[in-house]
Amino acid sequence: MTRTRVLIMGAAGRDFHNFNVLFREDPAYEVVAFTAAQIPDIEDRTYPASLAGSLYPDGIPIEPEEELESIVREQAVDQVWFCYSDVSHEYVMHRASRVIGLGPSFGVCSATRTMLESTKPVIAVTAVRTGAGKSQTTRFLARILKDLGKKVVAVRHPMPYGDLAAQACQRFASYEDLDRHECTIEEREEYQPHIDNGFVVYAGIDYERILREAEREAEVILWDGGNNDTPFYRPDLYLVVADPHRAGHEVGYYPGETNFLMADLIVVNKVQTADPDDVESVLENARLCNPSARTVLCRSEIYVEGAERITGARALVVEDGPTLTHGGMSRGAGWYAAERAGASEIVDPRPYAVGTIAETYEAYPNAAGILPAMGYGDDQIRELEATIEASPADVVVEGTPIDLARILTTSKPIVKVRYELEELEPGQIRAEVERILAG
Repeated sequence: MTRTRVLIMGAAGRDFHNFNVLFREDPAYEVVAFTAAQIPDIEDRTYPASLAGSLYPDGIPIEPEEELESIVREQAVDQVWFCYSDVSHEYVMHRASRVIGLGPSFGVCSATRTMLESTKPVIAVTAVRTGAGKSQTTRFLARILKDLGKKVVAVRHPMPYGDLAAQACQRFASYEDLDRHECTIEEREEYQPHIDNGFVVYAGIDYERILREAEREAEVILWDGGNNDTPFYRPDLYLVVADPHRAGHEVGYYPGETNFLMADLIVVNKVQTADPDDVESVLENARLCNPSARTVLCRSEIYVEGAERITGARALVVEDGPTLTHGGMSRGAGWYAAERAGASEIVDPRPYAVGTIAETYEAYPNAAGILPAMGYGDDQIRELEATIEASPADVVVEGTPIDLARILTTSKPIVKVRYELEELEPGQIRAEVERILAG
């Protein structure tokens, strides 16, 4: 039998899951390569044979997306599947045009066909864009479930940037687990808040195996989405976070619009800092696109530990990396906290940026004036340290969900900013959770 030759375009996450679910055991297809984008230094690896299955005894090469055309030609590719997230519809179709012009078919995978079924209730949190407020919404839900006496296990969207074979199924219950698995800053930003709240977190690559392990110790599975991707598990309650600071993106980005259309509950976040007209625009799109969904207005409330250290000081603001990079934002909770606390100046870190930090500003000029918490490896963490130390800042304002002091060394004091979801009309989300759990 002639096998259909497939190339999967990805970013070390959704691409691997789609392969595992749709292609791994199907002899009608031969996946000749993955391509990698968005995340630094995730190409030039191999998806290992231990994960790829018996049809791929040598594993599958992972190549830079820049080599797309040459791979298609040299490997006689028949189909190309686009499998990463948080990109505009225009971006997707530009890739489609490149592929179609070369001869292969181009496609995106079904959201529902790639959802695995759980024996436990699943509550999923996704978003229309990176940086909309998924993490704080997930923490909000976890507190509700804990108050209801439910044992919760969070399963996080994948971020496998290291040894893929070793990252097949990871369990995090302590800071020591984060250290043992050599987690990047991005991973720590997502896992640490759950650990702080007393919850176990699973992540990795093989999400069938992860689900079965999580079910062994959970009464409820809490899917903690990444970027604006759709859930890997079929949800019983599907919460989608929309961001009025980027009104219109809920219908302009892939696959965030899919989330928006499929949501049971649309959380319109950050309303206290957004233009009221933009809030209404998001609500109108919800009414038009998904009239059966319930909408909940929320604010992202900012809390600062040691705000007096910011007052009158030159502040260097560090924000969540993905929010400032492919999320496209220019400021976050740290910036608002520094402004409100009366910083004499918010220091522009660009003149002091070194190495890949400087390259990040070239790739993402929207991040100008704020320091993205990039840290995909030890070298990049050292570059982040060097950038902070070279700046004339008196204080570092940390708007990320983690404790940077645990993983980098700086002579400058760090003021921690945290942000929590608060409903304008309390009790709406809890009512939906109770309804689902009541069966």
